[in-house]
Amino acid sequence: MNFNDWFRELQTRTARNSGAGLVAFKALLARLNHPQNNYKIIHVAGTNGKGSVCTLVAHTLTCAGHKTGLFVSPHLMSPTERIQINGRAISQEDFKKSVQAVLGAEQEPLNFFELVTAAAFVYFATQKAEYVVLETGLGGRKDPTNICVPVLSMITSVGLDHTQILGDTLAQIAAEKAGIVKPGVPVLCGEVAPEAVQIITQTTRDKNAPIMWVQTGQPFDEIEHDFENGFTLLRLAGKVAWKLHLLGGKQTQNACLVYQAARQLGIGEDALKKAFETVRLPGRFEYIQRGKTRFILDGAHNPQAVENLLMFWQKTPYARQNPTLLCGFMKDKDFRKMLALLAPHFARVIVSMPPSPRAAQKQDFGDLLRTANITFEPDCKAALKEAQKAQVVLCAGSFYLVGAVRRMLNS
Repeated sequence: MNFNDWFRELQTRTARNSGAGLVAFKALLARLNHPQNNYKIIHVAGTNGKGSVCTLVAHTLTCAGHKTGLFVSPHLMSPTERIQINGRAISQEDFKKSVQAVLGAEQEPLNFFELVTAAAFVYFATQKAEYVVLETGLGGRKDPTNICVPVLSMITSVGLDHTQILGDTLAQIAAEKAGIVKPGVPVLCGEVAPEAVQIITQTTRDKNAPIMWVQTGQPFDEIEHDFENGFTLLRLAGKVAWKLHLLGGKQTQNACLVYQAARQLGIGEDALKKAFETVRLPGRFEYIQRGKTRFILDGAHNPQAVENLLMFWQKTPYARQNPTLLCGFMKDKDFRKMLALLAPHFARVIVSMPPSPRAAQKQDFGDLLRTANITFEPDCKAALKEAQKAQVVLCAGSFYLVGAVRRMLNS
């Protein structure tokens, strides 16, 4: 069995309400000799921005000379991207070995995310990582990553996503995100709505955890965007401009969070500045030029992320170049709202199906597909060929679609 078939078989363990649960998951890790206790953990939750913040914090620690693990999801191109050391993805062989070690200790059936989380803990221990940056999979309170005792907790944002699981109000979702707060462990929190502030504040008081609220301007403000080279230019009070090799509506706020995290961790500005200039994060407002067509790939996969993307899109020169939108969504997301938000901003919209059994299909969209500028092409390859007739194409929605399009463009 090749690696991709093997990984797809692991994914069949994913089902609603499946898994061992936190108590049994802790017992599993005890049988594995508590691998998560071998390194310092930075634990990150949030509706949006987790991937950017986790990647940038990990890269900063690496630039400062620390052997650093990174655990993120979902993957864009290969499952091995989920588990990294110093920016290098785990090998397929080591991924299988780590999973087999976990399966050898399994007593109660693990779901897919529990299994991969435990495998990451095992791998980071065998690699003798000094730090690990750990992204929650879903929510925070019940997430298997939440068995850790970190040195720093971070909440990037709170928005309405996974409402069928986490709750349908910002207060309910904030309570799930704040579930990662641990007694006495410092917390950094980005800009969130007042109802989320109230919940997070009360949680940190109850846990006696010091909290710092980080807003844009603490310490960076945007100066301008270098769209051609993919940089955001940031102003740091009293100092020359910093270059951040990321574009997007919330990347300046993310940069402020990472700066404050570096201060908490004792990382100097030289390493931080180097990390900002050299970070790479595929699928987040990423440019790929193919022939006469410029593609912008962005995995905005929930309404809050789409709204942020559209606000930033209007600042770009591409918004005025008769752009085409290539999009596709997961059925368990609010895909109708996302399509309704996106469609008016594009001359043409091509809706396709991400390569996933959870993909939203033609019949799911109803009357939305009857809009004059929207067409449906279920095959990703055919949809990409049609989109490539335009000079500018934004590919957005599910990371599964963005990853598929990226693979085709790079093949």
